[in-house]
Amino acid sequence: VQLQASGGGLVQAGGSLSLSCAASGRTFIYNYLGWFRQAPGKEREFVAAISWDGGSVKYIDSVRGRFIVSRDNAKNTLYLQMNGLKPEDTAVYYCAATEHRYRGAESQESAYGVWGQGTQVTVSS
Repeated sequence: VQLQASGGGLVQAGGSLSLSCAASGRTFIYNYLGWFRQAPGKEREFVAAISWDGGSVKYIDSVRGRFIVSRDNAKNTLYLQMNGLKPEDTAVYYCAATEHRYRGAESQESAYGVWGQGTQVTVSS
């Protein structure tokens, strides 16, 4: 499987951006697709994840209520709609896929074996 993220850019605080992640290959074997981000000088952190059937979603507390993760299996595409953006959301955003099904895997970076290239999101104050 290959993942290709896009949609990053520069936006003012309070604005919105939509990220996309196009997947190719045997995507049906992956249990969760997720978004992670890495801010300058910080470790990469989990942002959001969605199960294969879309029935289960998870968010980090700091984005819950502002970000929406979704997927379109017919298009093999993962999305992250980001609203109410804040300067602290500035980071490189990565999409990733995991086959693991153990409890908590969806938010663990180490559980994800396939990663897309990052896309930069910059929020100005």
